[in-house]
Amino acid sequence: MKLTKKQKQEVSMLTPGASDLSTAVDKLLSLPKAKFDETVELHVKLGVDGRNADQQVRGVCILPNGTGKSLKVLVIARGDKADDAVKAGADYVGAEDIVSKIQGGWLDFDVCITTPDMMGVVGRVARVLGPKGLMPNPKSGTVTMDVAKAIKDAKAGKVEYRLDKNNIVHVIIGKVSFGKEKLIENFNTVLEALIKAKPAAAKGQYLKSVTIASTMGPGIKVATSL
Repeated sequence: MKLTKKQKQEVSMLTPGASDLSTAVDKLLSLPKAKFDETVELHVKLGVDGRNADQQVRGVCILPNGTGKSLKVLVIARGDKADDAVKAGADYVGAEDIVSKIQGGWLDFDVCITTPDMMGVVGRVARVLGPKGLMPNPKSGTVTMDVAKAIKDAKAGKVEYRLDKNNIVHVIIGKVSFGKEKLIENFNTVLEALIKAKPAAAKGQYLKSVTIASTMGPGIKVATSL
């Protein structure tokens, strides 16, 4: 495969092997810039078997510097809780009417929050929301009676982490424009959350590999001893 000029430049700037976090972020920020503010993601391969219920890793954490993305929040609720959602700044609020829109193909939102009593209604579109990572879940704080707090957390930079089928966790930790210090703070917040979430059943090396990457850039390995 023939590399583009940009790809050749990226390869020439990277050294093989893992780097300490500071060096890895320096490498990422020194790569040729795209014409837009690239998202930075953290990818962590965990030493667990997600096929076993006692080795699942899933949770949420709030990034100290946010994600750099303005999230559209949908709240599915009725009555007072719908009123609370409107006051808290939800972008969309509704009940059966919103579910009907989703059934019709509407998905113009990034986070879906609902109250426990509405889960039966939301369940009608579970097959639509689930594959998109939008299905409300108590573990992620998106099924709650305190919709105002859930909205505030989502807008403040709450991110969810969970294993994919290859036992890898993918989490946004910011934008290239954040700079080194903010990216490192967000990185450490997510990594600490993952370490705290280590299942008791997990044996051997827990953090198999840790990589950061910008939208258009190559993966840069980060050294870890855990």
